[in-house]
Amino acid sequence: MIRTKNPCGKVSNQLYLTMDDLADQFGIGTLRLTTRQTFQLHGVLKKDLKTVMGTIIRNMGSTLGACGDLNRNVLAPAAPLARKDYLFAQQTAENIAALLAPQSGFYYDIWVDGEKILTSEPPEVVQARNDNSHGTNFPDSPEPIYGTQFLPRKFKIAVTVPTDNSVDILTNDIGVVVVTDDDGEPQGFNIYVGGGMGRTHRLETTFPRLAEPIGYVPKEDILYAVKAIVVTQRENGRRDDRKYSRLKYLISSWGIEKFRSVVEQYYGKKFEPFRALPEWEFKSYLGWHEQGDGKLFYGLHVDNGRIGGNMKKTLREVIEKYNLNVRITPNQNIILTDVRAAWKRPITTTLAQAGLLQPRFVDPLNITAMACPAFPLCPLAITEAERGIPNILKRIRDVFDKVGLKYSESVVVRITGCPNGCARPYMAELGLVGDGPNSYQIWLGGNHKQTSLARSFMDRVKILDLEKVLEPLFYYWKQKRQSKESFGDFTNRMGFEKLKEYIEKWEGPVVAPSRHNLKLFADKETYESMDALAKLQNKTAHQLAMEVIRNYVASNQNGKGE
Repeated sequence: MIRTKNPCGKVSNQLYLTMDDLADQFGIGTLRLTTRQTFQLHGVLKKDLKTVMGTIIRNMGSTLGACGDLNRNVLAPAAPLARKDYLFAQQTAENIAALLAPQSGFYYDIWVDGEKILTSEPPEVVQARNDNSHGTNFPDSPEPIYGTQFLPRKFKIAVTVPTDNSVDILTNDIGVVVVTDDDGEPQGFNIYVGGGMGRTHRLETTFPRLAEPIGYVPKEDILYAVKAIVVTQRENGRRDDRKYSRLKYLISSWGIEKFRSVVEQYYGKKFEPFRALPEWEFKSYLGWHEQGDGKLFYGLHVDNGRIGGNMKKTLREVIEKYNLNVRITPNQNIILTDVRAAWKRPITTTLAQAGLLQPRFVDPLNITAMACPAFPLCPLAITEAERGIPNILKRIRDVFDKVGLKYSESVVVRITGCPNGCARPYMAELGLVGDGPNSYQIWLGGNHKQTSLARSFMDRVKILDLEKVLEPLFYYWKQKRQSKESFGDFTNRMGFEKLKEYIEKWEGPVVAPSRHNLKLFADKETYESMDALAKLQNKTAHQLAMEVIRNYVASNQNGKGE
């Protein structure tokens, strides 16, 4: 597997077409969009590695820092909005990515035989990297920030603007939020620290954690503040046991006050008080939107980030024909950018003819769902995630229908094949975390805004037994929720003991007596045959019979209309 590095999820037209070609020539014929706004290319043979890597580098791409014990891809909202705060957030993300990129040049010696690849860095990035006025650097090292040992573990950073939580800001080691004045002019940044998802099953000393505020810095200081936090982790994060090497464990051990004090020594200043922020919202950016510069962008839903088959062919056709750049979102979707108004209709038609659905035709459950690749592509997987989620979502929709929930209602579902949490399941309203063959740990209590941590609800639930857990949960959510109460909020309010009691006593939804008192089955034999078929679909005989009747009536009405 090869993973690229694309700060803000930005992908040039040239790089997209290159990755599309490489997937066919050297991969498994698909591209995978990740939850950190990058590509994964699966199935590359070792003998082809240098060819593939060199091709990516020579076509405006990079894989430098996409893996390993260093800063990974820096997230930012993918929306190409021509707004000062969004543009500033994206520029800041790119600057942070440049600041913390490895510097030795060995990467280019290996993959492109030392060929000089033309890149430029803003002078403020070079200045911040080289500044050693507070003892942050290794002065004589080709890696002034990382030295010879790099960081204790991987390190994740996201940048965003107030309200826009498309980046899952609280799940990152560092979360950076643009703060503007009343005219929308960026003034500085609020900074969160200590978020992270990874954990180990049945080891309570490992845990997911939400980032917490450390303070505010003026805009000209952001690179120095980020560098100070990274150096604090470099110097103090545990290196003796990788299970406890992430920044969240250092902050949990020290407390935020001590951590802030040490960071301030490397920063050379005191953090200012955290500025007040409005509530967060999850933004998907699907469908057509104005960019604000006279052009449009289009967000296309990609199930689990997997671009293959007809979707891959059609996307290439559109991106190549109209010379479009694209953005990858943290929710594994893709955005076509800089679309002229005159192109909107033909692009919409081309996508529709290929069966690529507009957002309003995508099941609401799918819009917010995510899964990691898991089997057969990840060696850490314990069970299915990407291959299993389509059927699981269909089964959840069937449960919704059975208990009387509306099609427009939804819950945030995230599934991972192991507890490392790459699809961020610990922020979901319903998280399924692989804990054995065909078995999941169930987590409940996250929310749509991605601001609440879910909690472990049940262990070792077999995939075939999901309905036994979900039916009573969704039924009682429908029956006992408060006005507009989400599923995650409901589970937190009711408490897990009460929810488990519902599951233990569950005997199926109470079916209201028919107002029309219609007798569907004239004889026992017909009923038993229908009942046997219904059980195969986890339905009652009455439900299946009504479906058959409705479909028959609908088809005859359609026939009449023609």
